[in-house]
Amino acid sequence: MRPLLTIFIICAIDVLGFGVIVPLVPYMADRFGGAPWAITAILGSYSLCQLIAAPLWGRLSDRYGRRPILIISMAGACVSYLVLGFAPGLSWLLVSRMLSGFMAGNISAAMAYAADVSRPEHRARALGTVGAAIAVGFMIGPALGGVLVGNDVQSASFLLPALVSAGLSIVAMLLVTLLLRESHGVAERLASRTRALPASALRTLAARPALRWLVLAGVLVTFSQSTLESIVALWGLKRFGIGPRTIGLMLFGLAAITVAMQGGLVRVLAPRFGEQRLAIGGIAAYVCGLAITGVAPNLLIAIGGLALCGFGSGAFSPSVTALASRQADAGNRGVVMGTYQSGTSLARVLGPFSSGLIFGRFGAGAPFLVGAVVTLQALWCMLAAKRAGGREVVQ
Repeated sequence: MRPLLTIFIICAIDVLGFGVIVPLVPYMADRFGGAPWAITAILGSYSLCQLIAAPLWGRLSDRYGRRPILIISMAGACVSYLVLGFAPGLSWLLVSRMLSGFMAGNISAAMAYAADVSRPEHRARALGTVGAAIAVGFMIGPALGGVLVGNDVQSASFLLPALVSAGLSIVAMLLVTLLLRESHGVAERLASRTRALPASALRTLAARPALRWLVLAGVLVTFSQSTLESIVALWGLKRFGIGPRTIGLMLFGLAAITVAMQGGLVRVLAPRFGEQRLAIGGIAAYVCGLAITGVAPNLLIAIGGLALCGFGSGAFSPSVTALASRQADAGNRGVVMGTYQSGTSLARVLGPFSSGLIFGRFGAGAPFLVGAVVTLQALWCMLAAKRAGGREVVQ
């Protein structure tokens, strides 16, 4: 089996397990009597811990290989799902989310793996494959979790979806063990162990001016993405009176567009226009989509705005990730990708905390309009990254 197809299947299965759990956590916290601020803190704890741990996992994958890090992080995720399924109260629910965040080294390792097995001119295509696998997991996972729990949340058992997620992690670990060849050679790993690597994400950014701007662009766009994801249900209910089923279908469609873009169209557009232009086009599309959604007078126009957001996200993410990967060589690609991942994790911590405040203070459409203004600044970051003269490493 081809390496990219293998990593696609593994990532899709692994993220599917994560997606099953994500929409159920607020309901579990509410059942345990958690106040809204406590529920928000539990949700944000995952991204906060991922922010801290992602660069470490990246460095470890440079030193010891991609496969061991994928296996260890998936094993940690499996344990976190079991803790969540048997959690007797809020404190254990928080422990499960924090453990899952700390063990989230699979994404940066998978991105580094995709970069390892692809040539520079095909790197956006390879990273788009990983992004599409992630989107597939997030597209199917929440729907599967809802089916497993059922409609009556008060009497539903959350143990079954937790066990399903744990089982999916085990399947992903077995596939890594049996099918995935190590992409990071012994010579590169030995060189990585002797090379003076940056000790932190901040030092990594200090050593690479272009990477700083690329990470900042990723932070700005991801902030708006997390704002959309965290507020879309409340927005739909207040603006148009729509319920969970309609919101679920809308999110499914949004993810489907992102998958189609990352897994298909980006393969055609990136070689023709280049990652820089494709990323800028994605930012412009996302800004327009957020603005349209924020002021939409009816649901049909709002759906069009969300579709435009899906197109923009699918164009931006693999392109900017490919550009970030070119700020590294084979010996430190993992730490560079981990640094980029830590930046987007920071955005996913900040987005949900701010969206609710903006929603309550300025109205249902305000978070989308604020997100559009924030995302617009990413255009300047992309231009600054180009001026910084980021080097392209040919491996």
